[in-house]
Amino acid sequence: MPYKFLRITRINRISRMKKLLLRIAIGCITLSGVFSTATAQVNPARVTIARDRWGVPHIFAATDPEVAYGLAWAHAEDDFKTIQLTLLGGKGMLGRHLGKSGAAIDYVVGLIRAREQATRDYPAKFSADYCALLDGYVQGINDYARAHPGEVLVRQAFPVMPTDVVAGFILSSASFSGIDPTLRSILGGTVPAAPVLPVGGSNALAINSKRTADGQIYIAINSHQPLEGPVAWYEAHLCSEQGWNILGGLFPGAATILHGCNENLAWAHTVNYHDKMDVYQLALNPANRREYKVDGAWRQLEVRSVKLRVKGIPIAIRKKAYWSDFGPTVITKTGAYALRWSGLFESRVGEQWYRMNKARSFSEFYKAVQMTAIAGGFNIVYADRRDTIFYVTNGKIPLRNPAFDWRGTLPGNTAKTLWTQFHPIEDLPQVVNPASGYVFNTNNTPYHCTAPADCPSPNKFDPTIGIETFELNRSKRMGELMDESPGPVSYDDFKRIKYDLQLPRTLSYRLDANLLLNLNPATDTALAPLIVRLKNWNRRADTASRDAAVFLVAYRFLADQRRQNGSVAALTTDECMAALRHTNTYLTTHFGSTTVSLGTMQRHRRGTVDLPIAGIPDVLAAMDDVPVENGRLRANQGESYIELVRFRKEGLPLIETVNAYGASNHANSPHYTDQMQLFVNQQTKQMTLDKGTVLREAVRTYHPGIVGQ
Repeated sequence: MPYKFLRITRINRISRMKKLLLRIAIGCITLSGVFSTATAQVNPARVTIARDRWGVPHIFAATDPEVAYGLAWAHAEDDFKTIQLTLLGGKGMLGRHLGKSGAAIDYVVGLIRAREQATRDYPAKFSADYCALLDGYVQGINDYARAHPGEVLVRQAFPVMPTDVVAGFILSSASFSGIDPTLRSILGGTVPAAPVLPVGGSNALAINSKRTADGQIYIAINSHQPLEGPVAWYEAHLCSEQGWNILGGLFPGAATILHGCNENLAWAHTVNYHDKMDVYQLALNPANRREYKVDGAWRQLEVRSVKLRVKGIPIAIRKKAYWSDFGPTVITKTGAYALRWSGLFESRVGEQWYRMNKARSFSEFYKAVQMTAIAGGFNIVYADRRDTIFYVTNGKIPLRNPAFDWRGTLPGNTAKTLWTQFHPIEDLPQVVNPASGYVFNTNNTPYHCTAPADCPSPNKFDPTIGIETFELNRSKRMGELMDESPGPVSYDDFKRIKYDLQLPRTLSYRLDANLLLNLNPATDTALAPLIVRLKNWNRRADTASRDAAVFLVAYRFLADQRRQNGSVAALTTDECMAALRHTNTYLTTHFGSTTVSLGTMQRHRRGTVDLPIAGIPDVLAAMDDVPVENGRLRANQGESYIELVRFRKEGLPLIETVNAYGASNHANSPHYTDQMQLFVNQQTKQMTLDKGTVLREAVRTYHPGIVGQ
């Protein structure tokens, strides 16, 4: 039965509850075919949403599916548009809303067969309890859409199904595995793509009682993400009577917390950079370009037509998508290239996160990690109330033939390069309870994740994994800070480390900025004042720093120039001088002086709020930005959702959090900007997992869908 948005009108002398139940009943009849696989329909009256003074939703219900329903509803209240964009991606329907740019993503969905994989695997490869959870979540999304038809972006996208959520995870996994730059390099004729080091970055740090002054266990959950959009963090507290009680961050369209803290443990993610994507050049038959040769025999390429609906174009556009034994295949003027990554064989991404949410101990958490379903690969930094800390460079890693160079384009004419099995998690670099008492990651090499004596040794791991070996400014600085505090670390010390704005003694930027900071003032007398300032800069990126503003403008210029010309050669003195000439012109043109402070130039903006903000790329409290008007820069990526947790021997953990803007994406909401001042001040708000405290202090408590509460 086609999906219909229902309105109940002219129902008089009926209580609000009866109106709700009638709407639910009619909805169940309309969607009876859609929800035929669900174990039971969620009754919204059994779900409680409590909004705290910051507008953060705390969801309470008896069962996990009911909590998932409440999460869907509450998140939709705050940001239904972005949730829809994520789900439209999984449905292959972004072109209907975004036009050509969305259709390009829709084609990738068809090329990698994300929807076919989701339909094939779900529910067959999933547990019954996770299927029930997704049923509750999509019911919440569909009920919200039915109740708010004016907010729906694409009517044909509803009802949302559990397979749409699964397909969205498959698409995200492909993206985190590097499909975007890989396709660009293939289509642009520059295979293989050069690796790109992180700029925005993410941080995670855990310290156990061996090292803390008060005997508590600390963890900093500090992913650096875009401040807005489909991968910006949303904060929620999920609490059921089935042992689910967790506070943390999630992305739009996710039915669980992706990293955060429950009553017993907490974890943080940072992106890792091992070899996640393999590209094969196929040997096409000159007489028949639908055939490719493997081990002397011709095989047939599978060809499908991907139907694309593009906003503004009345008819569907069809584009061919190819598939070989190696995976999705693209044919260009230079040849045929197949892509293969572990996510082609894994769709249980969301279920692994659910298992991590529900874990009560390190052994249960590690069992969840052993699923290796988060194929795109994220480092995990973990801590728990029992004094266990843990780091692993997590991912689903293929077992590759060591006879081949997996860093380049691989021959697709032999089955010897066709991997089908994967490393268990035990094969990857990891550390549990090191003698140093701390573990960390800042997107750097896993061979520097704690004190040097406790780090994993590179020679113990399969070289075909392609484990990253680079250091970053943040990893070097973390090492310096922990070395400077060899004794007990107080909680104040911990927060000082987390919010550090100092570059390390020796820089590790992608471009060797050490040259920029050590130019000879005699090289150019006109630029000598800027050169002297950079040489004398204390390398801190606080809002008052005028020298940090000079460095930021100059380094942005150098990075932009290199992106445009594609050069990877060492930075030259001439390039640095050109950057300083640009900086001199930029600052004097827009600010009338070269002595402008970083906070005057770099702003944290939303709506009518406009605040100075600290940070530059690759300090621990990192911030990246985009140009706006009059030379100002608007913060857009870096420090975002921050969660600081302390586990005690008794009682619930102590939790502090802050988000970049607030809980709502609606400009007319008081929670659109209400955390911004805290954020720029490097302050936090107190949060709790205690249901009684939440309900007692809540500003608003209500059930989904019941109007006027």
